[in-house]
Amino acid sequence: MNKINVITIDGPSASGKGELARGIAKHFDFKLLDSGVLYRLFAYFNQLDFSNNEITAKIKNEISFKLMENNLNVLEGNQDITKYLRSEEIAKIASKLSSKKEVRASLFDIQRSFYDKKGLVADGRDMGTVVFKDAKLKIFLTASPEIRAKRRYLELQKYGQEVNMPELIADIEKRDLKDSSRELSPLLPDEEAYVIDSSDMSLEEVFSFTENLVKKELI
Repeated sequence: MNKINVITIDGPSASGKGELARGIAKHFDFKLLDSGVLYRLFAYFNQLDFSNNEITAKIKNEISFKLMENNLNVLEGNQDITKYLRSEEIAKIASKLSSKKEVRASLFDIQRSFYDKKGLVADGRDMGTVVFKDAKLKIFLTASPEIRAKRRYLELQKYGQEVNMPELIADIEKRDLKDSSRELSPLLPDEEAYVIDSSDMSLEEVFSFTENLVKKELI
């Protein structure tokens, strides 16, 4: 299989993969794909009663992404809808929709279309195992449920949302079980992936380790 200039960063919810992906993309001036945002967009428009085909068309034609500092902003036309997409309600709907074959099929080609021969960082749950099997570098980033709940709590606070920590831990553990045991694209590290447990690592340490891998495999 011919390998392409893609770095896949997969892992469970709140493992830090999004922040790592944004940092690596910005540092190396690579294109960024946050596949979780695509599923949240699907959930967002699904709530507004659009059909799957209509949602796919809207994502292709009306949605744009802007990497600002270390945040990915999502625009529908000129309206910034990032805050709505980051809510726990949308996250739960997106999780349910992601187990549907027709939804994953609808988003597959959109995800592949993000490829840029200069370099792409693809963040998700099945980037290395399904969407970009031909990626040059695959990373699986994880951490304990408690650490991930704390990170998720801080992220939601940043968007002005209140959450209960014990409920958040329980929700993360429930989602882990669901993601890893589902029949369609289960959350598992690819056999070629570097597995990084960031429970006792700072973001800077994870970034430095990943930066060296990128230089070794792509640069």
